[in-house]
Amino acid sequence: MPPQKAIANGTKRKADETSEAPSKKAKGQSPAYKDSRQEEEYGIVDRQFYPPEMTNERCKQYNTNELERPILTLGNAQKATLSARDKIPVKEAVVHWFKCDLRTTDNKALYMASEKARSKGVPLICIHIISPQDYKAHVTSAVRVDFVLRTLEVLREDLAQLDIPLYIETVEKRKTIPDRIFELCEKWGASHLFTNIEYEVDELRREALMTRQGLENGIAVNAFPDTCVVSPGELSSGTGNQYSVYTPWFRAWVAYLHTHPHHLDLFASPGKNPPSIRGTFKNLFDHPIPEAPANKTLTEEERKRFRSMWPAGEHEARERLGKFVKQKVQDYKDKRNFPAASNTAVVSVHLSSGTLSARTAVATARDANSTKKLDGGDKGIMCWISEVAWRDFYKHVLAHWPYVCMNKPFKPEYTDIKWEYNNELFEKWCKGQTGYPFIDAAMRQLNHTGYMHNRARMAVASFLAKDLLVDWRMGERYFMERLIDGDFASNNGGWGFSASTGVDPQPYFRIFNPLLQSERFDPDGEYIRKWVPELEGVKGKAIHDPHGKGAKGMNGYPKMCVDHKESRNKTLERYKEGLGRSTA
Repeated sequence: MPPQKAIANGTKRKADETSEAPSKKAKGQSPAYKDSRQEEEYGIVDRQFYPPEMTNERCKQYNTNELERPILTLGNAQKATLSARDKIPVKEAVVHWFKCDLRTTDNKALYMASEKARSKGVPLICIHIISPQDYKAHVTSAVRVDFVLRTLEVLREDLAQLDIPLYIETVEKRKTIPDRIFELCEKWGASHLFTNIEYEVDELRREALMTRQGLENGIAVNAFPDTCVVSPGELSSGTGNQYSVYTPWFRAWVAYLHTHPHHLDLFASPGKNPPSIRGTFKNLFDHPIPEAPANKTLTEEERKRFRSMWPAGEHEARERLGKFVKQKVQDYKDKRNFPAASNTAVVSVHLSSGTLSARTAVATARDANSTKKLDGGDKGIMCWISEVAWRDFYKHVLAHWPYVCMNKPFKPEYTDIKWEYNNELFEKWCKGQTGYPFIDAAMRQLNHTGYMHNRARMAVASFLAKDLLVDWRMGERYFMERLIDGDFASNNGGWGFSASTGVDPQPYFRIFNPLLQSERFDPDGEYIRKWVPELEGVKGKAIHDPHGKGAKGMNGYPKMCVDHKESRNKTLERYKEGLGRSTA
C-alpha cells in the first residue's frame, strides 16, 4: 500500500548525503550503516526487525570475503557438526519441517526423513510453523498467506492417507522458532529434524544456528538443498567466480545438468507410517490448522475470489503443469509476451510456495521434448526451461551477494541516484491511475488477482523507476505486499533488471516507452479493455493513448501523470549524475 506519511512532492534523496551512520565503528573504519530515516519513512527499511541500510563499503566487504556469506555460515556449521550429527541415534520419531516445500512429491528432505524413519521402524511427524513476524518482516502478502493455509489443508489430507500427521502451530516471536521446534522434538522423542534450505539471509543464519544448537539438545538437524535444480555454489565461471550474467550462467547450468542428469531424478513420496501412530500421536492428527494472523487476513469476498482463482495444493500444481506442457508449451516462445493471451504456465505461485518443485517442472518439460538435451529440440520447451532457470539464477545471486536481501542493489553504486519520493505519483501507480492504459491495466490486474503477467511486470517496474523516478524499492515492496507468487529472489531480480540496479540488468539508458509496450504487446487493446473498463468503448489504436488520440467515451479516465519524453531525459541525467559516468 502507499506510504502512510507524505513529504513534499518532488523531494529527492541521495543515498550517501548523510551524517555519520548510526552504528559504532572502530577508529579508522568506515561505518557499517548509513542514515536510513527516509528509507524507514517510506517502508523500505523495517527497523522493527532489521538494522539501517548498510553502506556501500559494507557491501564490498561481502564481495572481498571480509564478511562471511550466510550460505557459508550454514555450510561451515554443517561440516563442523557432521560427525556428531551422524552419531546421534534415532529415538522414537523423526520430524520433517515444512517451509516453502508444501508437497509430498519430489521433496528431498521429506524423502530423506521418511527413509530415516523407515530404516529404524519409527514414525515420521511433519510440522509447519506460522510466524506472523516473519510474514511482516518478509512483506508476505495476505493472499499468499491465504494460499499457504489452503495448501496446508490439502497437504494434511495427503499425509493423513499415509498415516503421517502434520502439526501446525503459530509462533508469535520469530526468534523463538528454533527453541519451539526443539521443544516439540523433545516432546515427541525425536532426535532427527529434516528440512530444506531457504536462501534468504535470515533463514540461512537460522539454519546454521539450529544445526549447532541441535547438538546441545541431542538433535541432529539436517538441512538439504532442494529449492533449486542446481544448488548455489555448484556453478562458477572460468575464473572461479560466481556468474553475474544470465546467459553464460545458463550455459553452465545446462552443461552441469547434462553432465549430472541425476539432478533431474525425482524423489519418491514418503512411505506409510506404522499404523500404531494413530494411537500414539492421535492429538496431532486432530490438531486444527490455525487462522491467518491478524496482520494478514482477507475479507470474506477476497477469500472467495482468490479461492476460485487460485486452487491450492500440489495436485492442482501438477495438473496445471501437465496441461501447459501438453497444450501450450510449443507456442510458448512466440506467444509468451502477450498478457491478454493465456499462453503461459502460470505455475509461479506453485513454485514459490513449493507445491511444485523446479526440478519437476524442468524434468516434465524435458520428457515432453524430442530430446533429453535441455538446449535442443522444441523451441517452446527450450524457452520455457530457460525461464524456469531464471529462478535458480536469482537464488544463486542471492546466496553469493546477500546484501541484495538487505535493501541494497546488486550494484551498490546505484544507491547514489537521486530518487523522487512523490506519494501522489506513487499512489497513482499503485491504483492503476497513471493515464497510461497498459500500465494501469497491469496494476489493476495485480490488485484484483494477486498476479501480473511477466511482460507487464517489467513494464510497470520500468515505469515507476524511470518515468516516475520513484525509488524502485518501494515498488519491489508493493509487489511483495500484493503478489500471490511473491518470491524474494525473483522479485528483487526483476526489479533490479528493470531499474538497471541489479544483476545482469538492461542498461540504464534503455527505458521502456509505455505506449510502445502497449502497442507491441497488447496490439488490439484486449488486455487494457479487460482491466480498464472505463476504456472498453474506445475504438482501435486510440486505446493505447486515448487522450492523445482524442478518443471519446473515456468515462473519466485520467490524463497521463507525466510526459514520457520529459521523464526519459530527466532519468538519464539522474543516472549519469548518480553514477558519475555516462555509461551503464
